[in-house]
Amino acid sequence: MGRKRRGIPVHGWLNIDKPEGMSSAAVVGAVRRITNAQKAGHAGTLDPFATGVLPIALGEATKTVPYLVAEEKEYGFTARFGGATNTDDIEGQIIQESDHRPNESDILNMIPSFTGDIIQIPPAYSAIKINGERAYKLARSGEDVVMPERTVTIYDLRLDEIIDQDHARFTVRCSKGTYIRALARDLAVALGTVAHLSQLRRLRVGPFLEKSAISLDKLAELWQCPAEFEDLLPLTTALDDIPAVAISETQAIRVRHGNDVAVPNQADGTICALDGDIPLAICKVEGGVAFPVRVFNI
Repeated sequence: MGRKRRGIPVHGWLNIDKPEGMSSAAVVGAVRRITNAQKAGHAGTLDPFATGVLPIALGEATKTVPYLVAEEKEYGFTARFGGATNTDDIEGQIIQESDHRPNESDILNMIPSFTGDIIQIPPAYSAIKINGERAYKLARSGEDVVMPERTVTIYDLRLDEIIDQDHARFTVRCSKGTYIRALARDLAVALGTVAHLSQLRRLRVGPFLEKSAISLDKLAELWQCPAEFEDLLPLTTALDDIPAVAISETQAIRVRHGNDVAVPNQADGTICALDGDIPLAICKVEGGVAFPVRVFNI
């Protein structure tokens, strides 16, 4: 007999406004304590010093996390010119300094070079695995970490404000896998100086927006009446770009058991199979046949 899972079955998404100073894992832990959910996970790690949108999946919604992680993201960040740190953010130690400060014209002229597909070298202090080990663990142990290059897409990069001689505020819309710390670092180098992030806030992850994010304190207050809680979003929220396809009752039984069903009028690709309004599974369609990839147990 399998071990009984602790907690209650809660399925859906929460749009949490992550506070500064907490890791993403700590936020997930706090959400589980507040909701007593059996299972929870987050979509897209935020560094402890960062704030903003952190989508939290509860229950069977955790099976849709990969589809949200792939979504476009938007951030607001502040670069501090004149000092490079070993972590490329405010939490690290200064390892290089420069007296040069770019002006507004310099920055505006350089931004087009950092728009579109660009090549990044992620920070050594990141969660990327190198030979099976997290890069940040290797870096903390004093090893010389060689990070692999990656291509990411910057859809839009805007200079919002020159705050003072040392600080400038930006907004960026980007693809998955983009390191904003690396973006600020590389932009500064291209401008003939060095920089690190002094502030980072995530404004959007796919359909999850800053304006609808709630704090952990607000969640704790509102969750006292779960039946009336209106901020728990549907399991399918992360599947906005995936077609929803209703199937018959007989087909639904097959899908629940992981078996394929015929969908002759459906184009090849990924769908969410529905039994009425109930999501059954994420399926891959090939040649008019839907093959369950992730089945929801709800």
